[in-house]
Amino acid sequence: MGIRGINYDVGTVTGPFHSRPVFDDGETRRDLAVIRDELHCDAVRVSGTDRDRLLAATEMALELGLEVWLSPHLHDADGAGTLANARALAAAAQELDPGRIVFLAGCELTLFMRGILKGDTLFERLRPQQMLRMRLLGAHNRPLNAFLGRLSREVRDVFGGRVSYASAPIERVDWAPFDVVCVDTYRGRRNRTDFGERFRRHLAHGKPVVATEVGCCTYRGAELKGGLAWAIVDRDDRDRLAGAFVRDEELQAAEVMDLLRILDAEGAAGAFVFTFGAPALPHRADPARDLDMASYAVVRTYDDGHWEPKRLFHALAARNAPA
Repeated sequence: MGIRGINYDVGTVTGPFHSRPVFDDGETRRDLAVIRDELHCDAVRVSGTDRDRLLAATEMALELGLEVWLSPHLHDADGAGTLANARALAAAAQELDPGRIVFLAGCELTLFMRGILKGDTLFERLRPQQMLRMRLLGAHNRPLNAFLGRLSREVRDVFGGRVSYASAPIERVDWAPFDVVCVDTYRGRRNRTDFGERFRRHLAHGKPVVATEVGCCTYRGAELKGGLAWAIVDRDDRDRLAGAFVRDEELQAAEVMDLLRILDAEGAAGAFVFTFGAPALPHRADPARDLDMASYAVVRTYDDGHWEPKRLFHALAARNAPA
């Protein structure tokens, strides 16, 4: 089974959207204890934008005995800002417990960072024409790998633990500077029949391969949209969904459990389910305003801030439970 992990987002800022507007130390510590004691995870990918939040959650997770994969998400920053932020966070992580921290120096930077693709925002870089050019030409890979070489050197200058990078499937990463091969991998219409085969190719690098994201949103049809299934929120009215969707927690659970089974069979060194909670996407009785359908979370959060387990939570807990 390898690493039994889950993502914990301390708050990621993408344009006007903030995935966790309020960060509470007590609630975070309780969530991390649930991850350890009820989901039976042995590792947590702590991701987000704010450096203080990232370090606070990392310290809590370490105190609980969890291995931490520390993952800064400075969306829409340029290369210089990304380098400076990663170096500062890595230096702070060195003062904690670098033997139990894996530093993910970046995440899908072709899409999330300014400078490799045209566009100042994520949505501009995700334009269909640009995505098609990436698939056909792959011209983004050379500047990406040049940047990743600089990024790994900056991090290793100040951090003595393991270092890696959370890659998008469309990125062809030179893994020589990194200790672990990491890929954020989802299944959709394009890779429905060869998901395992595509993952297996990463084993050729001769390093441990970890799925740093694997998940599914909570509505019928999400299993065909993979990593873009979140894009059903109305961009003009972010309190509503852009269409009629049918909530389906059973589908979410079945899809993620099947993906984890395939990853195990293909020899993955572990996987991080995406994600624990999504406070900015609350569950509501009105289907048109049930933003949780657009989330990959294993718990459904309500407008008052409390959460309840979804079907996927229970399925994941059963999978991870000690024999």
